[in-house]
Amino acid sequence: MPTFAYTIRDQTGALRKGSGEAESENILARRLREQGFQVASIKQTKAPATKKPGGGFGRVGLTDLSIFCRQFSTMIDAGVSLVRCLSVLAEQTANNKLKAIVLDIQKEVEAGQTLSASMRKYPRVFSNLFVGLVRAGEVGGVLEESLQRLSQFLEKDVELRRKVKSAMTYPVIVMVVATAIVLGLVLFILPKFMQLFTDLGMKPDSFPVMTKMLMDFSHFVLNNAIPVGIAVIIFVVLFKMFIRTKFGKRMYDRFKLNVPVFGNLNHKICLARFSRTLGTLLVSGVPILQALETVAGTVDNDIISEAVLTARSAIREGERIGDPLQKSKYFPPMVVQMISIGEESGALDQMLTKIADFYEQEVDTALASLTSAIEPIMIVFLGGAVGFIVIAMFLPLVGLIQGLSGGGGDDEK
Repeated sequence: MPTFAYTIRDQTGALRKGSGEAESENILARRLREQGFQVASIKQTKAPATKKPGGGFGRVGLTDLSIFCRQFSTMIDAGVSLVRCLSVLAEQTANNKLKAIVLDIQKEVEAGQTLSASMRKYPRVFSNLFVGLVRAGEVGGVLEESLQRLSQFLEKDVELRRKVKSAMTYPVIVMVVATAIVLGLVLFILPKFMQLFTDLGMKPDSFPVMTKMLMDFSHFVLNNAIPVGIAVIIFVVLFKMFIRTKFGKRMYDRFKLNVPVFGNLNHKICLARFSRTLGTLLVSGVPILQALETVAGTVDNDIISEAVLTARSAIREGERIGDPLQKSKYFPPMVVQMISIGEESGALDQMLTKIADFYEQEVDTALASLTSAIEPIMIVFLGGAVGFIVIAMFLPLVGLIQGLSGGGGDDEK
């Protein structure tokens, strides 16, 4: 979790400095204001470069964490001690980075540290949601249930990501193949045809319009390949730097929600993740204010995150969660109504689980429809591009044959 240095003004008007951890600058500022302070400045501090076990090499995926939680829950439920569980899990895991981290956590626990506090040292592996659920299980004495719910949540998240990635794989492969075919024909085959026509006496000015267009494109690519490649790389780097800024991230997240076709899909994915995460936290006994703060940091969209934090502030002031969500206009009426009903009936966690199931099904349907629509478009695009190139290459040959046959007839006369 990032650490921020801040300067605040207390109730007496005196300036005070301090530091604290939070998911983002906005969350920390909101937390300080709720405590009655006026925020003068907040700046993220760079943590000292400390070498952690397994750090820097490899990665720990959601699947690894899901298996880790499932096995952990089973052993805790069987009455195995916490330290022994961690030792066995370190031996069984196939991920070297996770193995080193679990061994370090085992040492921390043996020294008297809590499991959740030990995991908090590795924010890139154990998210705020992960640590929050583990802490809730420790406090409530139901660690095995929290780990089981966490495993189920991670499995759902892995499945959702897999479906999205699988649906996007086909169009990406087709686009890569189409680009490779077009560049291969334009850069290697077309110049040989043009040289052949030139050797046979044809002048470039006499080529058909389609052939001239293709030749101009070939010359442009051959003469400007390096500058264009550098320009693309610079654009990608600048774009990534832009979306890392607060303003850029907000603009990009708003664009992702409003872009045609894909915006609706991204919106449904965000709603499914919001509902699943909040429902999992609430059913594990995490207080709603803490749960909403955690959800705001894990929903991966600043627009939705802002709406969640607004709802959190409204709850602190005695309002219901549904009203601020409705005002944000990014939560459909059905979601707001189900949340309101769940809040009134005391079954908010169950309602959120139903909402998550509904939107995950909606994502499945949208992905299937998108794939079905993209497939013929990709085929037409690929066929049209290749067909245009082939026709453009053979048109001069047709003209040359017609000229030769016409000339031969005149000689006979």
